[in-house]
Amino acid sequence: MASVILRDELLCSICLSTFKDPVTLKCGHNFCRVCIGRVLDTQDESGVYSCPECREEFQERPTLMRNINLHNVAERFLTTQQEREEITGICCTYCVDSPVPAVRSCLHCEASLCDKHLRSHSKSAEHVLSDPSTSLEKRKCSVHKKILEYYCTEDAASICVSCCLIGKHNGHKMESLDEASGKKKKKLRNVLQKLITKRKETEERVRSLEEHRRKAQEKAAGEAERVSALCTDIRRRVDDLEKKVLSEISRQEKEESLSLSARIHQLEIKKDELSRKMRHIEELCNMTDPLTVLQEPDTGDLCDPEEEGGDEDTGGHDKQLHDGDDLDVAVISHTLHTLCEVISGIRSGIYVEDPADILLDETTAANNLLISDDLKTATWTEEKQKHPETAERFQCNQVMSRRGFTSGRHYWDVESRRSGVWMVGMCYPSIDRRGMQSLIGYNNKSWSLWRYSNQYSVIHDWREIRLPNEISSDRVRICLDYEAGQLSFYELCDPIRHLHTFTATFSEPLHAVLRVVGEPFFYSSVKIIT
Repeated sequence: MASVILRDELLCSICLSTFKDPVTLKCGHNFCRVCIGRVLDTQDESGVYSCPECREEFQERPTLMRNINLHNVAERFLTTQQEREEITGICCTYCVDSPVPAVRSCLHCEASLCDKHLRSHSKSAEHVLSDPSTSLEKRKCSVHKKILEYYCTEDAASICVSCCLIGKHNGHKMESLDEASGKKKKKLRNVLQKLITKRKETEERVRSLEEHRRKAQEKAAGEAERVSALCTDIRRRVDDLEKKVLSEISRQEKEESLSLSARIHQLEIKKDELSRKMRHIEELCNMTDPLTVLQEPDTGDLCDPEEEGGDEDTGGHDKQLHDGDDLDVAVISHTLHTLCEVISGIRSGIYVEDPADILLDETTAANNLLISDDLKTATWTEEKQKHPETAERFQCNQVMSRRGFTSGRHYWDVESRRSGVWMVGMCYPSIDRRGMQSLIGYNNKSWSLWRYSNQYSVIHDWREIRLPNEISSDRVRICLDYEAGQLSFYELCDPIRHLHTFTATFSEPLHAVLRVVGEPFFYSSVKIIT
C-alpha cells in the first residue's frame, strides 16, 4: 500500500508518468521539465501563463526551478521498480518497501512469506505451507474452496476432503497427492528414459548424416577441382593446337606466296619480251619497202610463240598454277588429328576410356527371347526358340552378357520401345536361373532398373523404390564403379538425368542382364547401343 501511495505522489499530472527531470513552479506544483515547457509554449501567444494543476496565473513566463530532492526520490523509485521486475521467482507479500524473495507460501492465507514473516506466521493446522507459488488459488478446490489433498484415480483429478465425502467423487478410488505424484513420476521416468534413448539414436543419426554430408561435400569439392583442372588442361591443349595449326597455315601461305611471286616476276619479264617482239613484228608489217622486210634476219626471236616453248608456256605453266593453288591440307589435317587424342584423353579423365563392349550370351537366353545376330538386341517372342535346356539358361525371359567386370569403371547404354516393359541391370554369375528368385532385383545377387507404365522403379533383394520422375527418353545409361561399389542409372535426356545409385561391396564378377516383358501381339525389345 505504501508503495502504491509513493508511486502516485511521483506521477506528473501532465504525462501521468513518473517524474523525469522534475521542476517546480512558484505555486509549488511539480512537473516534468519537458511537459510544463510544452504547456507554457502554448500559452506564449496569449501572454497569460497559469499552472495546469491549480490554475494560478503569472504575469510573466515563470522560471522553472529544478527540484533536486524530488528528482532523487523519483530516480530511486524507478531503480527499485526495475530491480523488482528483474528479480526472478516469487517475492514476499508483506515486504512492500523492497522486494524480498519468498521461501514458502501459505495456502490458507493465499500469501507468500520470506524468512522473517515466516517465523511470525501462524502454526495452526489450517495454515498449510507449500513451495512459493503465484497461483495459490489453483491449489484449492474450485467448488468447496478447500485445500486439494487427494487424487481421484477414476476421474484423474485433484480433489479436497469435501469432494471425497459429499462431492461428486464420493465412492471413487482415492490416493494421496504424494502417492499419485509418485506413480506419475515413475511413469514419467520411464517415458524420460525412452526419450533419452530416442534422443541418443537421433543424435547418432545426425552425426552419421553430418559425416555423410561432410564426405559428400569433400567429394563434390574434389570432383569440382578435378573438373576444373580437366577443363583447364583441355583449354590449354586446344589453344596450343590452334596456335600450331594457324602457324602451319601461315607458314604454308608465306611459302606459296613467295613461290607465286617469283613465278609472276618471271612471267612479267616474259610478257615484256613478248610485247617487244610484238611491236617489232608490227613495225615490219607496216613497212612499205619489201626489200627492208625481206632483209630482216629470220631468227628464233621472231618465231611464233605458240611454236616455241609451247610445253613450258602452256601445259607446264598451267600445272604449276594448279599445284600452287591449294595449301597442303594433309599436313593441316594430320595436325588437327591430334584433337582426337585430346578428346580421347578427356573421355578417359571424365569416366572411362571407352564404352563397355557388351555382347549378349545366347546360352543364357530364355526360350521366349530372340537374340539379334549382332548379339545386341533382346526381343520377346510368342514363338519359343528351340534352345537346348542347360544349367546356364534362364527359364524366365532374361539374358545375361558374355563379359563380366571385376574392376574399373564402365558404362553401357540401352534403348527400348517407348511403350515397352523391361528391366535392365547387373548380376552375379551365381544368380539362380529358375524360379522367382532368378528375376533380376528379386534376390541379393542382382540390381535392376524397371520401366513400366511411363514410370521407373529400382529393385534389389525384393526391395522396390519407385522413382518420382516420369520417363522422357527411350535411352538409359548404366554406370559401374566396381572398386567404389556403385551401380548408377541415368536417363539419357537433355540434360542427362540421374535416376538412382546402388551402393554395395561387390564380391563376384558383374554381368549385364536384360529382362523383356512381352504381351500377345506386342513384341517388346531392348537394344544395347554402345
